[in-house]
Amino acid sequence: MESTSNMFESLFEKAETFGKTTYEISKLKALETTTVVASSLVARLSVVLMLSIFTLVFNIGVALYLGDLLGKSYYGFFIVAAFYLIAGIVLHYFLHKWIKKPLADLIISQALQ
Repeated sequence: MESTSNMFESLFEKAETFGKTTYEISKLKALETTTVVASSLVARLSVVLMLSIFTLVFNIGVALYLGDLLGKSYYGFFIVAAFYLIAGIVLHYFLHKWIKKPLADLIISQALQ
C-alpha cells in the first residue's frame, strides 16, 4: 500500500514539474513572439519614418518649384495638396483591400512564427 502511495506521490510530483515546465515554455514562446513582432515593427517604422521625411521635404520642394513657375508660391502648395487629395481618394476606394489585407497578414505571420 505504501509503495502505491509513493508511486502516486512521484506521479503527482512529475505532473507538477511538467505543468511548471510547460508554463515556463509558454511564457518564453510568448516573449519570443512579442520580441520578433516588436523588433520587426520598429525596423519597418524607422524605414517608413525616413521615407516620410524624404517625401515631406521633396513635396515642399515641388510645391515651391510649381509656385515659382505659376508666380505665387502658395499655388504650388495647393496643387500638391490637390494631388494628395486625389491620391488619397483613389487609395481609399480602390486599393483599401489591397493594402489592409497584406498588412494584416504580415502582422499575423510575424506573430505566429
